[in-house]
Amino acid sequence: MNNSVSDHSLYIESDEEDDEKEFHKGEEDGNDSDSSNSSTEIQQQNKPSSYNTSWPQSYRQSIDLYSSVPSPSIGFLGTPSLTRLGSSFLSSSLTRRHTPESLGAVTKPLLPTADDEKLSQQRRSSHSLLPPLPSRRSSIKKDDKASKVSHELPISRQSSYAQAVLNGINVLCGVGILSTPYAAQQGGWLGLSILFLFALLSFYTGMLLRYCLDSEPGLETYPDIGQAAFGSAGRVAISIVLYVELYACCIEYIILESDNLSSLFPNAQLSFGGFELNSHLLFAFMTTIAVLPTVWLRDLTVLSYISAGGVIASILVVFCLFWIGAVDGVGFENRGTTLNLATLPVAIGLYGYCYSGHAVFPNIYTSMAKPNQFPAVLLTCFGICTVMYAGAAVMGYKMFGESIESQFTLNLPQDKVATKIAVWTTVVNPFTKYALTISPVAMSLEELIPSTHIKSHIYAILIRTALVISTLVVGLAIPFFALVMSLIGSLLTMLVTLILPCACYLSILRGRVTWFQGISCVTIITVGVICALFGSYSAVCRIIESLNS
Repeated sequence: MNNSVSDHSLYIESDEEDDEKEFHKGEEDGNDSDSSNSSTEIQQQNKPSSYNTSWPQSYRQSIDLYSSVPSPSIGFLGTPSLTRLGSSFLSSSLTRRHTPESLGAVTKPLLPTADDEKLSQQRRSSHSLLPPLPSRRSSIKKDDKASKVSHELPISRQSSYAQAVLNGINVLCGVGILSTPYAAQQGGWLGLSILFLFALLSFYTGMLLRYCLDSEPGLETYPDIGQAAFGSAGRVAISIVLYVELYACCIEYIILESDNLSSLFPNAQLSFGGFELNSHLLFAFMTTIAVLPTVWLRDLTVLSYISAGGVIASILVVFCLFWIGAVDGVGFENRGTTLNLATLPVAIGLYGYCYSGHAVFPNIYTSMAKPNQFPAVLLTCFGICTVMYAGAAVMGYKMFGESIESQFTLNLPQDKVATKIAVWTTVVNPFTKYALTISPVAMSLEELIPSTHIKSHIYAILIRTALVISTLVVGLAIPFFALVMSLIGSLLTMLVTLILPCACYLSILRGRVTWFQGISCVTIITVGVICALFGSYSAVCRIIESLNS
């Protein structure tokens, strides 16, 4: 990602006792007539939102790490975190100025330290994840005025237009780009129009999420929108859908690593205790072992910092594809098929998967210093990503025709330098993103552990380990990258991207919706439901057929 540096301010860390003294002092001063308004405003800002008191409370902070680049600090199994001053080169955290959830808890180690054990029950939430009151160490801005405690992140740490665009592209442009040539082959050239249709509809529903957030104060995340629209049941249901989508992406990472590493080392195998592992199984197990310690990390800001290279990685892989076709002699000679109706539903799911970033858009919007720039941010993100998706689809299909694999990296000639660059870039990127993707799921489950449980930290490790192992098991049971992606895109992405934003918008703004907006939302919901039904059915049938064969 581009290293655009946000303005830096000097911040010093204060002890909890000093924070409390300053905080109470501010309350006393607020009794004066000339400062009563200021005191009231501060109390309102620090008052937790009712939308953040229900499960999952960890959604905001976990998705912020998944989609942004905080300052590097790390904690590992109880080791104190290394706190760094200043903001990162992209975005310290996608956090709104008055976000009631404290992100300071994310920097705590997985296992509690001695100081953490001394915290009273009132100041602890599930597994010390989400303190209901401000964090133990608060940032104090040092300026010409008298120092005072600030329990909110400074304005200078909010995202600019460029930062928001890069965060959006980093979320949108992921491993889905590897399967766009395969999607073109499954749907034919006319099927490529579905990609542009989904881009247009996804942009519109992204704007609907913004209108939902602006409808009333306190809405910060996608689950908040679900709660405002359909109550607590809506919050839980939408959260489950979002978490299942993230979990499924981790399964894709395991399959991706297994496929690409086995293409690099096809003769690799291991015999152990009478069991023989071929290259696919071996690298699937090795990938799981490699990512497991990163999942145990309590503070993932270092991985978030590194995963920002996902934008560069996507651009580099597409450039390598172009280089191999134009310079290394593969050429763009295949004509392809105009339309493949039989396999078009699979292409629908693959194209839908490309725009599965709506879970993060509310976080990006509420993080922006200038929220009125959000439409331009969305337009830029969707425009750039759609050009990259379409470019990869056209080049890959023209280069390899009907023989295109589920990931175009598997078709690249192994003796080319550009192939090595593309494949290794594809292999390295998921290692940095796996923990960031699975952590929101793990943190939501950890919230269910009673904070007073004497072995809550042990259960947290077991939960994270079980999640990783389960992704391995599912990845080995259904090792079909494109078909699993099509199922995710058809079933989950259609819900998150098309159906739910429109349903929430109609529910929250009922009575204020124009006839055009109402017709548009109903049309998009209909399109989403049809695509979800046909795409999911086709993907499941193809998976069963592949397993039987």
